[in-house]
Amino acid sequence: MTRQPLFNGLVSDEFGRPAEAALVGDEPCYVVDDAGFRRHIPSEQVDRQVLNQLAALMKGSEELLSEQTAKMLGQEDVFTKAAIQQQLKNIDKQFDQLLQAGLPEDMRAYLGMMGFKITINVHGEV
Repeated sequence: MTRQPLFNGLVSDEFGRPAEAALVGDEPCYVVDDAGFRRHIPSEQVDRQVLNQLAALMKGSEELLSEQTAKMLGQEDVFTKAAIQQQLKNIDKQFDQLLQAGLPEDMRAYLGMMGFKITINVHGEV
């Protein structure tokens, strides 16, 4: 399976134009228009910035997040909460797996419907 950018379809440039997805060799990239020049930005560079910002938002709230996740799963026992909390504390390892597996198309569509969008500049900075 060909890898593709994790947030394909959710990334736009500073002017609101959607960033295209492309492959350079076997490396997935976001393509932004820089005054007519198509800049190819490695998607992992952008995706990791976004994931790190999400992790920073979760930092310190692992207990609350694990409680609510266990409640949504209908398994509010201490072992489930502890397992979820441990996974949240090791979120960096989860991100590595996510970058390899990618997000399902319906998940990206759902994120888009919820208003999730990413704006990058021509250097790939979020």
